[in-house]
Amino acid sequence: MTTAQTLIQTSESTIAEVIAAANQIILGKEAQIRLALACLLARGHLLIEDLPGVGKTTLAHTLARLLGLQFSRIQFTSDMLPADVIGISIFDREHSDFKFLPGALFSQVLLADEINRATPKTQSALLEAMEERQVTIDGQTRPLPDPFFVIATQNPSTQIGTFPLPESQLDRFLVRIELGYPDHDAERALLQSGGRRDQLPTLAACFAPNQLVPLQRKAAAVHVSAALLDYVQTLIAATRNSPQFVHGLSPRAALALLAVARAWAFIDGRRMVLPEDVQAVLPGVACHRLRLINSASHARPADIIQLIHATALS
Repeated sequence: MTTAQTLIQTSESTIAEVIAAANQIILGKEAQIRLALACLLARGHLLIEDLPGVGKTTLAHTLARLLGLQFSRIQFTSDMLPADVIGISIFDREHSDFKFLPGALFSQVLLADEINRATPKTQSALLEAMEERQVTIDGQTRPLPDPFFVIATQNPSTQIGTFPLPESQLDRFLVRIELGYPDHDAERALLQSGGRRDQLPTLAACFAPNQLVPLQRKAAAVHVSAALLDYVQTLIAATRNSPQFVHGLSPRAALALLAVARAWAFIDGRRMVLPEDVQAVLPGVACHRLRLINSASHARPADIIQLIHATALS
């Protein structure tokens, strides 16, 4: 067996360990865990939108601990300022100079908890960081750690005290997921155990911090055939031609779809993307990017599944 094959098998087994361990904390949500992990392997940012109390914050903590990444959390509120996220420069009297004190943004995993409770001005503090993986402060550009991964949680827009995220910021999130209520058996296990958050400190990292970036490169190298590209373009065109949506998916969204599909195939241990991979990740990539034409809300997974069924697989 070659060294490359050994590395591939090692990474596959380690990814399986991450999923299995996360399943012990977030019960009955393996599909969402896999999609969140695919988002990270595709070097993207994750938006979790759901009701309070269904495990959004716990999922973020779980992923950070299992992947061995430096983690920080910001509780977004309506009175927050951009400096609370990025950091601030203070005057050092001893050296007669300004000293930069980095904010929570300077970590490998940032949990932006209840991001839509902050004002648009504070939300915009994340735009450059999420797109460029750097921030500009006082005219100086400061790089962020690599890897850098934002997990933002969002309450439903119908709840009091929320500010809707602008389309430009929603587009910075590679994937959006919903956890939903647990099924009967998972909820019974939670009730019997009193919850699983107390187990977080016992989780051991499955990766060293320097192992994740090579895995991201491997995921990005998964083969995509010309026929698969034809299928992706057909799906993208279907969103643009559909009378159901205000506008279709952009070229950046098409690139996002391919990146997540590659990572999904990589998690499954395959070296090429299948149409089933694209279909599995399309709702997570597309829903927050498509607004329904007769409603103020975004597309639902059922809308995307209907579009998949109506699109021929050539």
